[in-house]
Amino acid sequence: MHLRIFRGLPARADGPIALSIGNFDGVHRGHQAMLLRLVEAAEDLRLPSAVLTFDPHPREFFAKEKAPARLMQRRPKLDAFRTFGISRVYVARFNAELAALTPEAFVDDVLVRKLATRWLLVGEDFRFGKNRAGDLAFLRAHSKAFSVEAMRTVDIGGERASSTAVREALAAGDLDRATALLGRPYTLVGRVAHGDKRGRGLGFPTANLPLKRKPALSGIFAVRVHGVGPSPLAGVASLGVRPTIAAGLQPVLEVFIFDFDQSIYGRRVAVEFLHKLRDEEKYDDLDALTSQIRADVAQARDFFANATV
Repeated sequence: MHLRIFRGLPARADGPIALSIGNFDGVHRGHQAMLLRLVEAAEDLRLPSAVLTFDPHPREFFAKEKAPARLMQRRPKLDAFRTFGISRVYVARFNAELAALTPEAFVDDVLVRKLATRWLLVGEDFRFGKNRAGDLAFLRAHSKAFSVEAMRTVDIGGERASSTAVREALAAGDLDRATALLGRPYTLVGRVAHGDKRGRGLGFPTANLPLKRKPALSGIFAVRVHGVGPSPLAGVASLGVRPTIAAGLQPVLEVFIFDFDQSIYGRRVAVEFLHKLRDEEKYDDLDALTSQIRADVAQARDFFANATV
């Protein structure tokens, strides 16, 4: 499925669309239900299916230090839109100009003039415009050029599927709950970079994936790695700031892949988090750290020996 990606909003629309608006962070099962409904309606109306999303996240724009961790990088999110059959994605830069738009201006300028929206799908709690003054009732009252549909909440095991719920599950190390909300294991994607080779010196060579943003979880995990062979490979990963090595380091994802010894620098890999083994800790010396890594590897191997993943 071909996906057209627009960086920013066009000056004027090239034709009518069926649209959904949101950050779609994590593309969890609530988001997935929205995307399926959007494609269904677009096909019925014979319109392109389109998503309007924002970068940075509005909460990052207003309070960067207090903004929640992103669940998904931009490229995997776009890949998810493509998988669900979306035709177009508009990635609008959230800046002071966009934040200052009144609800009326957002409807008239963005939805009607720039996007030619004919059918719109939003969540029941959707808010927009300056000071978040616009809501579903406002849209329905001012939608002369398009029809509006609200997507009902998706419950998973009695819990509302939301990005917040996924972040809470990840922060608590409850990967089973996160997997249920996402409909898949939580995954980080990146390119393998050169590290300080410290893992190799300890007898556990790792694939290092630098992180550009604060991760939504931390600790030591049993993981599955895609992109290094014909089938996924098991391993153990450390995600954190490596307090035993030094203070004040940036977060990094280090993965020791079991029974694997090939150079994969520059390879784009996906790391699925399946089970949390423990929190990150500071050890007195490298000997103590090495002993703990050995125990982590044994525990992760036991997990894979007994798991049905």
